[in-house]
Amino acid sequence: MRILGIETSCDETAAAVVEDGRRILSSVVSSQVDIHHLYGGVVPELASRKHIEAIVPVVEQALIDAGLKPAQIDAVAATQGPGLVGALLVGFSFAKALAYARNLPFLGVDHLEGHLSSVLLSDEPPDFPFVALLASGGHTAIYHVKAEGHHDLLGQTRDDAAGEAYDKVAKMLGLGYPGGRVIDRLARSGNPDHIAFPRPYLDKQKFDFSFSGIKTAVSRHIQTAGAALTQAQQADIAAAFQAAVVDVLTHKVLHAAEVKHCQRVAIVGGVAANQGLRERLLGEATGRSIALHLPPAALCGDNAAMIAAAAHRHFLQGAQSSLQDDVYSRHRRTPV
Repeated sequence: MRILGIETSCDETAAAVVEDGRRILSSVVSSQVDIHHLYGGVVPELASRKHIEAIVPVVEQALIDAGLKPAQIDAVAATQGPGLVGALLVGFSFAKALAYARNLPFLGVDHLEGHLSSVLLSDEPPDFPFVALLASGGHTAIYHVKAEGHHDLLGQTRDDAAGEAYDKVAKMLGLGYPGGRVIDRLARSGNPDHIAFPRPYLDKQKFDFSFSGIKTAVSRHIQTAGAALTQAQQADIAAAFQAAVVDVLTHKVLHAAEVKHCQRVAIVGGVAANQGLRERLLGEATGRSIALHLPPAALCGDNAAMIAAAAHRHFLQGAQSSLQDDVYSRHRRTPV
């Protein structure tokens, strides 16, 4: 079964063809990073317009890379939410129209379920059950994944997501957008012990997150410094901030694995590409005989292969979306 997946939830226009929910035949991503970098963050109206410009060539390229014609596609899936409504509507409406024109099954896919499916596309996917940390620009949560498509939400952020905190701190430091990559790189030249930022564990025995406090602490530190920061000062702030975030993420996900008596942990979402987090979690997990699973780097950020993969199980079960269905901006259900 060959599914064409489409993803336009934020600032990447993506299309992919996945066969039988596991084999990626093509995956094309058109990023808007260079455009939004000028504004220090994603401008929703601009993102929507750029999706409109990119959607047709991106889908065409995905079919070309897969060596397929539209008639050889068996179904169409697109991200339904959560995300930026204007951006979501571009991909969702395009997918609807394509499915209707070719009389193909159509399915709207939850973006978070897509991220959880991304690790199943790796060369060595984890066996079930496993604990997954989903950390991205808009979401931070921990799930107990009992089987494909069956996830229990254990905890989530009460305010800012981890990736959102990275973006905001980068903006405070004048480093531009996206913040995760630049702070991760800058942190390597800084000393995390020069500044003591708080670790907002909330309750160390539970799994919810809160990153607004770290963001506020960084803001106050920068204001206290007064004069323009040197590159060395910026590096120390980046290193201390990242250390605080990584400490919390690492503790929570490994504690969840212990509580669930699970020896497999996965990280998915854009923050899964963070080298500081990868190295810390790998070291901690190895010391506890816990296997760490990561999606391929190309599947950490928003992509359409994960949407097609998540849709496969639903299609096999006979699920389809209506042409009257609409997108949604906020997460409204636990993926099941």
